Amino acid sequence: MLDWTEPTPGSTAVTPAITPDTIADSTGLGSIERGAARVSVDDKRMINARADVNQLLPLKYHWAWEKYLAACNNHWMPSEVSMQADIALWKSPNGLSDDERRMVKHNLGFFAASESLVANNIVLAIYRHLTNPECRQYLLRQAFEEAVHTHTFQYIVESLGLDEGELFNMYREVPSITDKAAWALAYTQHLDDPNFKTGTPQADQAFLRDLVAFYVVFEGMWFYTGFAQILSLGRRNKMVGIAEQYQYILRDESIHLNFGIDVINQIKIENPHLWTSEFQEELRQMLKEAAELEAAYGRDTMPRGFLGLNAELCEQYMHFIANRRCAQLGLTPVFAETDNPFPWMSETMDLKKEKNFFETRVIEYQNGGALSWD
Repeated sequence: MLDWTEPTPGSTAVTPAITPDTIADSTGLGSIERGAARVSVDDKRMINARADVNQLLPLKYHWAWEKYLAACNNHWMPSEVSMQADIALWKSPNGLSDDERRMVKHNLGFFAASESLVANNIVLAIYRHLTNPECRQYLLRQAFEEAVHTHTFQYIVESLGLDEGELFNMYREVPSITDKAAWALAYTQHLDDPNFKTGTPQADQAFLRDLVAFYVVFEGMWFYTGFAQILSLGRRNKMVGIAEQYQYILRDESIHLNFGIDVINQIKIENPHLWTSEFQEELRQMLKEAAELEAAYGRDTMPRGFLGLNAELCEQYMHFIANRRCAQLGLTPVFAETDNPFPWMSETMDLKKEKNFFETRVIEYQNGGALSWD
């Protein structure tokens, strides 16, 4: 049984240092070296690899391949989830309070653009510089899942008859959403420089910052608050179709997050010189800044709150999650120890229970029930 809650890096052995002269073509588009020797597992690395990036086998990081297979078994499409109950509730004048409607629209607005930003980062930045083929195999699957998630928000907007321009342009119109997107994009923009190449401590640390910004912050912190907002409505039998789709997205994102953490930790193992005390403190400040941006977003989307959910609880949840991410990365916590204000999130992640949780049609996927969320 696979457990996606804790990172599971492969070998703990430190690979000898790589010099620029020994780094192979990282794109896979270079000239073919006729008669070259076969790939050695020892030459495969997360970044700055000496091995041919076009050869999947032999595998070195089996955990990456396992995550790819698990993601394939979790396949789903948003159109398989009924939206009839959500449509009726949304159209009913007394179905949702004004505060609930504001939260739903801002939540959808944040996610609608965010999935595209994450996909852009995978395709335009991470794939280019991550020089391991089994990890690239997972990235291709993840990019498809981000497309499915974007499709989900198109399906929701269309089903509810929402203003598509308003929702999809919120990341440029709503300051609390813009601030988060701009914060994360700065890391991708740096890597998208055509002259940027890994292979020096400064460049390798820049790549690590991008991994932290998108895998740990975007998908591992900010998305979790958004999930809690919508799933709290589902617990009260409101917007159950959207909540069901968020459950499937949450399952995908959990694997994305833990893949990213495994990659970061493996880069640490292979390049211990990058993990200086100064760099660790810089990453801690990144997580702290991200939590503060999310707290501002919570106050904006829920100025008054509603049953079981308010901005203060979301900020406490963000502190809890930030400390958890620090532990997974081997960093000192950035906040004082706090309890999880939403313990029900763990049960919500269990898709085997959703027939009892949501009164909607449920699609059972091949191995979805085999995943452990604890």
